[in-house]
Amino acid sequence: MLFYLGSYLQSFFGPARLLQYFTVLIALALYSGFVATYFLLPKFYDFLPHDRGREFTLTAEAAKGKPTGAGSVFITIFALLALLIIPMGSGQAGILLLTWLTMLTGFLDDKSVSSWGEYLKAFLDLLLSIAASCLLYLTAKKASADGNVHFWLPFVAHPVTVKPVVYLILGVILLWASINTTNCTDGVDGLSGTLVLIALITLGTIFYFILGHKDIAAYLLVPHLADGAKWALMTFALAGVLMGYLWHNAFPSHVLMGDAGSRALGFFIGCAVLISGNPLLILATSTVIFLNGGMGLLKVALLRFFKIKIFPNVRFPLHDHMRKNRGWSATQVLLKFVILQLLITVAVLGVFFKIR
Repeated sequence: MLFYLGSYLQSFFGPARLLQYFTVLIALALYSGFVATYFLLPKFYDFLPHDRGREFTLTAEAAKGKPTGAGSVFITIFALLALLIIPMGSGQAGILLLTWLTMLTGFLDDKSVSSWGEYLKAFLDLLLSIAASCLLYLTAKKASADGNVHFWLPFVAHPVTVKPVVYLILGVILLWASINTTNCTDGVDGLSGTLVLIALITLGTIFYFILGHKDIAAYLLVPHLADGAKWALMTFALAGVLMGYLWHNAFPSHVLMGDAGSRALGFFIGCAVLISGNPLLILATSTVIFLNGGMGLLKVALLRFFKIKIFPNVRFPLHDHMRKNRGWSATQVLLKFVILQLLITVAVLGVFFKIR
């Protein structure tokens, strides 16, 4: 809306043309998202469900009684902000709607007196992942010059054509894993949010400065993403509201994002990775998230369905193991996990973009 408003107003007020510059819009989205969430989130504490404590979680007693489901507030702020600022196409509008719906499923679980069953949540995740994968495939196909969808991969100079069924299967797996591992990582104040923030800033920078720039994309032998600036704007808008949430979630937290926040954030990261055209970028954005939460999911699945035991002496999520078995404080877990993710992000991006 602001993009088109700037076009209309510039004939009356010259500086209004700045609203058509994506750099200005990104800054506006980032800062307004932070400010809006910082001021508005505390006003909803009394309306949010309160944490009832979670089984097998070291921080259950510390979290019990705190307002939770804050993702319903900051994801809604993100959606409204996106509608106000981003000149949306069908792809951006669809992913925005699906992100909000993912939040809604998590919020209803947060609000429910008895937690939803694992299989129900897994089924809902599957439906959302299928819908997003189909939408992103059609969006990429429409934007492609030859009508095919391509992935660019490390160590390969030219993009690889991807068949629809391969894209959809890979997309569903990646999205489902991203939703659930991000959800599992939400157990230490600020941990999940900070790791996601690193992912969002990384992806937003890639969208705007590399994939969205014809010359830089050509120099690095990666496909140009025509809507890169729009996706960057959307990503930085979410980063802004997440910063506003983290201001209140810093240890010791006053509010928790709940499934409403963690599921939606994981979903959006997965979508953004698929949009980038390189599914392996999930290593740059979420390696620590996958190791922290994903290994626990794998351990439970192997034991439940195949009676195979792995890592018998390791407690998952890994942040619980570090706190109980290694004696790390919540602050140590946060800082050390963030440091590890930053080291991995820099290394992976260097390899992916320079070794082609």
